[in-house]
Amino acid sequence: MKNYITLLIIALAFSCQNTAQSNDKQKAVINATPVEVPLEKGKAKAYFASGCFWCVEAVYESIKGVDEVINGYSGGHTDNPTYNASNTGRTGHAEAVEVIYDPKVVSFSTLVDAYFASQNPTQVNGQGPDRGSQYRSIIFYQNDAQKAVILEKKEALAKQLDAKIAAEIYPFQKFWVAEDYHQNYERLHPNNSYIRNVSIPRLKRFQSKFPEELLKEKH
Repeated sequence: MKNYITLLIIALAFSCQNTAQSNDKQKAVINATPVEVPLEKGKAKAYFASGCFWCVEAVYESIKGVDEVINGYSGGHTDNPTYNASNTGRTGHAEAVEVIYDPKVVSFSTLVDAYFASQNPTQVNGQGPDRGSQYRSIIFYQNDAQKAVILEKKEALAKQLDAKIAAEIYPFQKFWVAEDYHQNYERLHPNNSYIRNVSIPRLKRFQSKFPEELLKEKH
């Protein structure tokens, strides 16, 4: 029994040490200097996390000026995160999207408007049925101008709703592309029960309240 208790104490101490190290690494991510992604062939990139990336991908692909949306992981402290690893909540990463867009057609400010309009902005660590830190809401900024836009819109929404807005604001560091089977998921799997019952209703709610002139053809 004494040996068991000793081993238990050692295991708990080791676990606490690992947790403290992870917390320190995550703080470093939050306090890092943002990385600015340069334009490529006139196209810009923006990064958002807002629950399941299948849902967020469909939302942003419905907006005029958005060329492509890629699903992946961001906001954490580990390299090469996977779906299974991020789901443990121990990597610090959230399911995120990379939005490739034409800034001459749609602004970063409009993309932030779409972000808040497409979710329950007060839900902490999740959206709808998806719960956990890997589903938390994060808006990533690449420079001070983007950060100012995000802060202004978040504060305005908090006043409008008279509630605390859950979205975290992170300096962008790196985006890790998710596994191939996660890409274009709604388009490729329209009969999937999650897509029918969660993704498409979320997309339609967003489209019903977002300015129609900013949207591509509706579903």
